[in-house]
Amino acid sequence: MTQFLEVDNLTMRFGGLTAVDGLSFKVNHGEIHGLIGPNGAGKTTTFNMISGFYKPTEGQVRLRGEDISGLKMHEVARRGVVRTFQHSTLFGELSVLDNALVGTHMLFRPNIFAAIMGWDKEDRKGAEARALEALEFFGLLHLKDDLAGDLSHGHQRALGMAVAYASHPDVMLLDEPFTGMNPEETRQMMGLMRKLRDDGITILLVEHDMQAIMGLCDTITCMSFGKFLAEGGPEEIRHHPAVIEAYLGGARHVA
Repeated sequence: MTQFLEVDNLTMRFGGLTAVDGLSFKVNHGEIHGLIGPNGAGKTTTFNMISGFYKPTEGQVRLRGEDISGLKMHEVARRGVVRTFQHSTLFGELSVLDNALVGTHMLFRPNIFAAIMGWDKEDRKGAEARALEALEFFGLLHLKDDLAGDLSHGHQRALGMAVAYASHPDVMLLDEPFTGMNPEETRQMMGLMRKLRDDGITILLVEHDMQAIMGLCDTITCMSFGKFLAEGGPEEIRHHPAVIEAYLGGARHVA
């Protein structure tokens, strides 16, 4: 597989606190890669640096060999790297469809002059078609006219992923995508992630549900105290002595 997304010596300091300390790992194209570690290990901070939310203190993030570290979030997203957040960033007062349309803005950039002149009808049709496609993929099409704020927690998580998917990403960074889902919803979402992978989308995810992580990921990187701890396939990580030690006393929440 091609080394697609590379994290090289990534470091993030907040004053005297080092949240991520010299972290390096590589994500292959078209795989589902898990990033795990005890609470406070630095996983979300790592996501924030990869996605452009934070500028690293040191180190690089490379996509297809291009250094994207320090770029703004919209610049990273235009290169095909999009993310979801732990907490919902949906527009609760807008419909499910309107939220999905937000995800298409990089594909069909709004142009005020074109809108005034009525020249953007085809773009609008294209954006709506892509938004509807994303909703159908995540099983939300029947809810397209509902307000996002009225959805169940599990459906809100799914909508957040649909918004990301609507932008035609190459890489999706999923921060705890199974939060608030019951076992059946989790099983369905795992199936959708495999379908995304089979369609060529690379997925990097942080998740507390170890059953989902172990059943879904091709490769897992484990962090502890901001540093690289171990990496391997699910079985290797499950039985890795350093990983077991890191999670000692917290086996119920091992990500």
